[in-house]
Amino acid sequence: MTLYPQLILDALKTVRYPGTGKDLVEMGMVEDNIRIDGMNVTFSLLFDKPNDPFIRSVVKAAETAILTYVSPDVNIRNNITVKARQLARPEPDKLLPEVKNIIAVSSGKGGVGKSTVAANLAVALAQLGYKVGLLDADIFGPSQPKMFHLEDARPYMVEVDGRELIEPAENYGVKMLSIGFFVNKEDAVLWRGAMASNALKQLIGDANWGDLDYFLIDLPPGTSDIHLTMVQTLAITGTIVVSTPQEVALADARKGISMFTGEKVNVPVLGLIENMAWFTPAELPHNRYYIFGKEGCKRLAEELHVPLLGQIPIVQSICEGGDNGQPVALNPDSLTGAAFRDLAANLVEQIDYRNAHLAPTQRVHVTKK
Repeated sequence: MTLYPQLILDALKTVRYPGTGKDLVEMGMVEDNIRIDGMNVTFSLLFDKPNDPFIRSVVKAAETAILTYVSPDVNIRNNITVKARQLARPEPDKLLPEVKNIIAVSSGKGGVGKSTVAANLAVALAQLGYKVGLLDADIFGPSQPKMFHLEDARPYMVEVDGRELIEPAENYGVKMLSIGFFVNKEDAVLWRGAMASNALKQLIGDANWGDLDYFLIDLPPGTSDIHLTMVQTLAITGTIVVSTPQEVALADARKGISMFTGEKVNVPVLGLIENMAWFTPAELPHNRYYIFGKEGCKRLAEELHVPLLGQIPIVQSICEGGDNGQPVALNPDSLTGAAFRDLAANLVEQIDYRNAHLAPTQRVHVTKK
């Protein structure tokens, strides 16, 4: 039997790509490099992305089609080369080459205002003139779109150096991405840990973050798969831990600090932030009422020999600003705006000290046994 390219193409026309239902030839997936040497056949299939989930099934279907519609004697097994039109995601150690500092914002437990602190800290850093990005990694409770008045934003794709990347939404000088942009805000996110982790990897490695001085990651409360994914995916410059002065919150803050400083993770703790440090009524700006206890974070910071980066009071404007998508840090002359400005300045100073005196953080490598 004599083989020729059209026989191969006719067979491949019977193979449908699952993503569209169109055949491989119609979609232009068969590269013009069909080589025939007796009964040996080689050629390449073009996929849009190197991580296309249908690669293996399509290659197998193409082999089967040729053996069925051309001849069972064709030597085609393992002779189909897979190529991608889009470049592959960079290796983990090269994911964010233009980002100077990666800061994890964490808390031992929920309800301490971690996301509010992360949002206002990002805005305060931007107001100091820095290039800032914020990743909302709280997969199951994404709140940053609302805080940045970006609930209706829908990030789009841009081509950068041969790759299709997600363009982060931007407001108040902060680039931001959140899983909240890609799910119905009325629905709960019911994902297993692996699915959530993969989504975050895409928001990190397949997004156009560009040149940033500070990349903040708003982590979920507690310790979970998400935290492990972050330290395995990125070399984190350091973490800041948010807590209230209440003993119950401080007990969980200790656990979070222990996770980051443990031998296996070894991410420097840049400092503690005491949120809801006291209540100050708007009409009595000099009065302080210690609703959740007094200076609990300060004592913990002294005990663990880490800096206390700031104390943020409770005022009504913080809640209103978060709900209205207007972070209080936008007004540096207000009581809380000044507190976040000072917090941002203290963090910058601490990061500079950390970078000058400690070796760069290493990404956590997982060894499969």
